[in-house]
Amino acid sequence: MKASPELSHHLQAVLVDLIALSLQGNEAHWTVVGPNFRDLHLLLDEITMSARLLADKVAERMRALGAEPDGRSGTVAESTTLAEFPPGLLTTDLVVKTIGDRLRSSTATVRAVHDPVDTEDPTTADLLHEILEALEQFHWLLTAEHPELRPSPV
Repeated sequence: MKASPELSHHLQAVLVDLIALSLQGNEAHWTVVGPNFRDLHLLLDEITMSARLLADKVAERMRALGAEPDGRSGTVAESTTLAEFPPGLLTTDLVVKTIGDRLRSSTATVRAVHDPVDTEDPTTADLLHEILEALEQFHWLLTAEHPELRPSPV
């Protein structure tokens, strides 16, 4: 199977958000200060590592389908849906909110492309399910102590 331009575009959108998430998670890991520092610091390591591994799976799936992934820094900066990460040292509460927002943005991207991807290639949609499961679990783990940051029930 060869990916259509639409499928390639959808996977590229997921790829750049995962790359941006890994970069921002790493930045948060380096700059977080305050109560519960160690637990958050370690969770940010897990989020960053997972985002990197998932980005790699997306890029490799794209190559398997004949698409060309573009993870260059300029491409990521220009096309990610994630807001720019704030500069300086950030308190644990602000990091939880900021990375929580980034996880929700990344999840929204995956959900937005899911149905068209599933229509063209159900196998690739399985990868999107894996990504959703990871991002949503990380959001839960990150915000469990902050109920005000949890999305309202559907």
